[in-house]
Amino acid sequence: MITHAVIFAPIGQASRSDQIVQRLSNAIITGLLEANEQLPNEADLAKMMGVSHITIREALNTLRANNLIHTVRGRNGGSFVCEQAWEFSNTLNPFKTLSTDYLSDLGEMHCAIISHSARLASRRMTNADITRLREFVEVLNSATSPEARTQADMRCLLAIAACSQSARLANQELILQSEWSSLVAIPFRSENIHREIVELYSSLIDTLASHNESVSVKMAKDLIDTFTFYLIENKLKYSAN
Repeated sequence: MITHAVIFAPIGQASRSDQIVQRLSNAIITGLLEANEQLPNEADLAKMMGVSHITIREALNTLRANNLIHTVRGRNGGSFVCEQAWEFSNTLNPFKTLSTDYLSDLGEMHCAIISHSARLASRRMTNADITRLREFVEVLNSATSPEARTQADMRCLLAIAACSQSARLANQELILQSEWSSLVAIPFRSENIHREIVELYSSLIDTLASHNESVSVKMAKDLIDTFTFYLIENKLKYSAN
């Protein structure tokens, strides 16, 4: 599952334990990791996220202390997402520790990646690529839960990056998704925002299919700018409560 590939992608160098806690907390609170879902074991997590067993153990201990996961001992044991994780959303909500400046900067970075990906994709996409992207957008259109919408959105964005035929751009998009996916799950709870995003994707696909480079760049920018606007709006609403 592409969501999990992003959630458990390698961690950067600084404050590794804190990064793991933040990433997994966001994934749990926003529903990307579901109640009662079992996490990979410590050895697998360490390998997947590129950190030591000690770092993983420290992060899991923090998640347990925050009542986001619980551990079952024995043959079929492991670490599982707690059912009551949503009860802690007010204290662990991803918007609690993120500033509007941070969200704006994240949006600008994402806009740079996707708009340039769209520029290249408008030149290089085949009819088969367009058909596949339309199918991904239709999955997004049909999705009814924030988790399903977020997963579909990730596929759409990664498909655009992949169609640029730039491995570096596609890799940067994958790295950025570890932050992006856990945040957009929150505005995707809104039916109106969901419909607006689907319409923006549909318009972007039409311009990509016509190989209109300048308009494709504009539409890609509008898409990410809209996401960023709603992320900042949710942050302000959270701060006002």
